[in-house]
Amino acid sequence: MRSFKGLFMLIITNLLVFLTLAISGSILINFVLPAFGIDLRGSVATYQFAWAMVFGFGGAFISLWMSKPMAKRMYKMQQITEPTTEKERLVYNTVKELSQTAGIKMPEVWVYWDDAPNAFATGPTRNSAMVAVSSGLAMAMSNDELKSVLAHEMGHVDNGDMVATTLLQGLMNTFVYFLAGMIARMVASMGSRDGEMNYMLYFVVDMVLQILFSILASIVVMYHSRHREFKADAYAARAYGANNMIRALQKIESLSQRSMAVEEEESSILAPKDALATMKIHGHAGSMASLFASHPSTEARIEALKRS
Repeated sequence: MRSFKGLFMLIITNLLVFLTLAISGSILINFVLPAFGIDLRGSVATYQFAWAMVFGFGGAFISLWMSKPMAKRMYKMQQITEPTTEKERLVYNTVKELSQTAGIKMPEVWVYWDDAPNAFATGPTRNSAMVAVSSGLAMAMSNDELKSVLAHEMGHVDNGDMVATTLLQGLMNTFVYFLAGMIARMVASMGSRDGEMNYMLYFVVDMVLQILFSILASIVVMYHSRHREFKADAYAARAYGANNMIRALQKIESLSQRSMAVEEEESSILAPKDALATMKIHGHAGSMASLFASHPSTEARIEALKRS
């Protein structure tokens, strides 16, 4: 029942986003811009590019704006405002110290219950961010290692990575929508003597091209994502030393490998013939999958830290 409720809320949210962008785009293109002498309605290409920008950047920025509430809904979280345990005090005080050093508003600090060692930062701006740490990470890391991981996440906040990634995603979305739409329009109009477009063909071609172009665009976005991980690692190294960050990465890798081995063993016992069990993509350096990896390999990150 809970999963159906979540799916229903997701559908409603996406419909509301679509309607919001559609109404906003219509007002912008048909009324606001013409009032300032910018009329995009006469040219099909310009008009379509304007709509691509509305949906490309609009969707990306709505996702960014909703990133904090969505993260809180995804996990069973508890905000730390008055730390009571040693680990809570360490997490809270480290984030506070790093934000003061960076001269930004202290992010919200959250912990969530998950055995997997993980942490993340999100939020619409540098001064409206949150940092979350899993219970598995907090318990597995030494104090110095945990501080380094927190510094890595604060590096994302201080570097403005969330906004930069959103701008890049919006730009990629814009070109995906625009190119797919223009090519689909040309294909759907071919062979028509009266200039009428085959709208069913247009829809099919547009959807197929959007999928293909989105895959290509994701390579660019993932390259940027891997680059920002190196920058966040360097940020942590400057804050608490490269060796602490290296040890943290090594421990996270070890714990992740151990967890993966347990999952694979359970899968082989419960469903030895499950075809999906052989389709896990690990994204080793140099493989095709690495082009779509959001994070560099641990080996590459450690090598970069050793050179810093």
